[in-house]
Amino acid sequence: MPNQTKNVFISHIHKDDEGLTDLKNLLKSKGMDVRDSSITNDKPNNANSPEYIKSAILGPRIDWAGCMIVYISPETKNSEWVNWEIERAHKQDKTIVGVWERGANGCEVPEALDEYGHAIVGWNADKIIDAINGDYEGFEGPDGTPSPQRAIHRHPCG
Repeated sequence: MPNQTKNVFISHIHKDDEGLTDLKNLLKSKGMDVRDSSITNDKPNNANSPEYIKSAILGPRIDWAGCMIVYISPETKNSEWVNWEIERAHKQDKTIVGVWERGANGCEVPEALDEYGHAIVGWNADKIIDAINGDYEGFEGPDGTPSPQRAIHRHPCG
């Protein structure tokens, strides 16, 4: 398989920054080079205004990416920022892929990921790459076993 380069935004909480490096290295080992536009401790934003952060920093980075990866750890579901980032990606019609942190035992996923995610996969490079490319839309637990399909949220037409 030839090398692929993908522009992604990895939605996560900052205590999981180290896991992002592991994720990018996992994908690189299978020929996918990930150009990540997310904010990490290595490239922090020093802004204080949530509206400025959303409109001038995070929004353009999400818009630039072709795909959003949501790094799922136990505290991800409680992050207002992660849910906002997922909703922004959804409004931009981005592919949204949840990836369980390496060694995860399972936890609740962010509400927006449950509603808008295209796939949730375990720590498996081939499945993550397939999901990023839109070739896999399954929902898995951290160990890679199939999860029950999420509930379909129906919205009445106006």
